[in-house]
Amino acid sequence: MTKGTQAFGKKHNKSHVLCRRCGKSSYHVQKATCASCGYPSPKMRRYQWGKKALRRRTEGTGRMRYLKTIPRKAKNGFREGTVAKPTK
Repeated sequence: MTKGTQAFGKKHNKSHVLCRRCGKSSYHVQKATCASCGYPSPKMRRYQWGKKALRRRTEGTGRMRYLKTIPRKAKNGFREGTVAKPTK
């Protein structure tokens, strides 16, 4: 069997589907693990030989719904439930 035209006729089964965590089509159905992020493992899959891959999905590449407000809150000492003093 060759790798070319004849082999493409046999490609009709899906071994990988979309991953719930990273969204890539890397979730292996039979192994039940993601080849990209390692889901369902609690830790993200990362290796030093794939530094460029780490940069693509590291902290700061997404929405950062919680983290983007932290510098402003830290500057004010994480105060909550207080009212600002009147300027006059």
